[in-house]
This record gives sequence, C-alpha cells and structure tokens, in this order.
Amino acid sequence: MNILHVIVLAIIEGLTEFLPVSSTGHMIIASSVMGIQSDDFVKLFTIAIQLGAILSVVVLYFKRFFQSINFYYKLVVAFIPAAIFGLLFSKKIDALLESALTVGITLFIGGIILLFVDKWFNKPDIKEEKEISYLTALKIGFFQCLAMIPGTSRSAATIVGGMSQKLSRKAAAEFSFFLAVPTMFAATAKKLYDFIYKDGHVFTGEEIKLLAIGNIIAFLVALLAIKTFITFLERRGFQLFGWYRILVGGVIIILYLSGHNLQVI
Repeated sequence: MNILHVIVLAIIEGLTEFLPVSSTGHMIIASSVMGIQSDDFVKLFTIAIQLGAILSVVVLYFKRFFQSINFYYKLVVAFIPAAIFGLLFSKKIDALLESALTVGITLFIGGIILLFVDKWFNKPDIKEEKEISYLTALKIGFFQCLAMIPGTSRSAATIVGGMSQKLSRKAAAEFSFFLAVPTMFAATAKKLYDFIYKDGHVFTGEEIKLLAIGNIIAFLVALLAIKTFITFLERRGFQLFGWYRILVGGVIIILYLSGHNLQVI
C-alpha cells in the first residue's frame, strides 16, 4: 500500500461511509483497479480510517452530543443488537466478507429497495432525535445488524429502519450518523486490539504515517459528504442512491462473473 492508495481509499471512505451506498462495495472496485494486495495492515487501515469519519459527526453535531444523558442511553440501546450479533456470528460475518459476489448482489437488491423507500414510508411522525423512544432506538439497532451482510450499507440499513419507525428522512439519517459513532469506534477498537495484541503486530513509522493521512482525509471528506447528503436527502429522497447502487452492484457482479479477481479488503 502506497500513499496514492491511502488517499484514494480515504476519499472513498469519507464519501461513502455515511451514504446508503456501501463503502465495502466501493473499496472492492477501488482495490481491484489499483491492484492493492490485501494483508493485515490493509485490512486494519480500511477499518481504522473510520475514526476520521467518526470525528466528522462529532464536530458537525457537537452540541447534540451534550444536550442530554438520554441521548447516550438511546445510542447504547440501539448499539446493543449489533454488539451481540457481532460477537455471536463473527466467524460467519468474516466468511461473508470474502465473497465479492455477495457484496454485488446485496448492493443490487438494496438499490431496488431504495427506489421505493420514499413511497413506502411517506408519513413520518418523528422529526427530531428527542422524540425517538427507547423501543424505537432498539428496533433501529436490529436493522443495523443487517449491515453485517457485506454490501448492505450500515447507513442504508439504519436510515430505512428509522423511516420504517415513522422517522422523517432527516431524523433517520441523523440518528444513523449518531449511531455510527459507538458502532464504528467499537469496530475500530476491536480491529486494533486484534492487530496489536492478538496477532502481535508492531506498527512501523510508515504505517503510522499512512493511518494519520488516511484519517485526516476521511475526516475532511466526510464533513462535506454529511452536510451535502442531508440537504440532498430532504429535497430528492433515495431514488438516485438506489439507481447508483444498482449500477455499482451490477459492475461488481459482471466483473466477478467475467473472472476478475476482486478482493474484499
């Protein structure tokens, strides 16, 4: 992995982590095009740069993170299902991560669903996070578990889950962003723990530099992506994202069936 790879992957992470388009699918295509060979550090890098994206949420919604203790209780409740399922089915999830075809198919099917989401859930009753009940937060948390299937998109799963519970598009998207903070932090912490303590790796100076650059770029790009996404979502809805997912999923499926070696990194 070189500095060009780092810049491209960090931009992709910042752009796609909070959009309902699956960062994993985009990582597959980018890594295949650039010829990145997967190894322990590359796998760690694609998870660890999420810290930069996490920070963008905290910065953009700084006041919301200090408005009430109930805010944190709801995030914990919503996070619990993913934490439990992740621990129980980690080996099966890792196995699915090896299948580029699974990612392509899931992207494609998810795209079809997004074409109709705005029509299915068009009568929201909840327009702010403070109106979300603990039960609703828990239900959204179960939707987040769907994102353990590669290509689903954590953002898509939680936003659609929120809208199914009568949240407005904006409220669902914002709660999805908030829920990303504990979820992505936990995933990054586990990956770092496994890399350092379980597998016994020691960071080199070059690896630390690449991680720092990746996180900074992911942070800056995610700032722009989140603000733009909220504005676009309120005005246009999900159809464009649906067609885009169908396109990306179709590309992955075609590349896979034509014999290309696609690596899920």
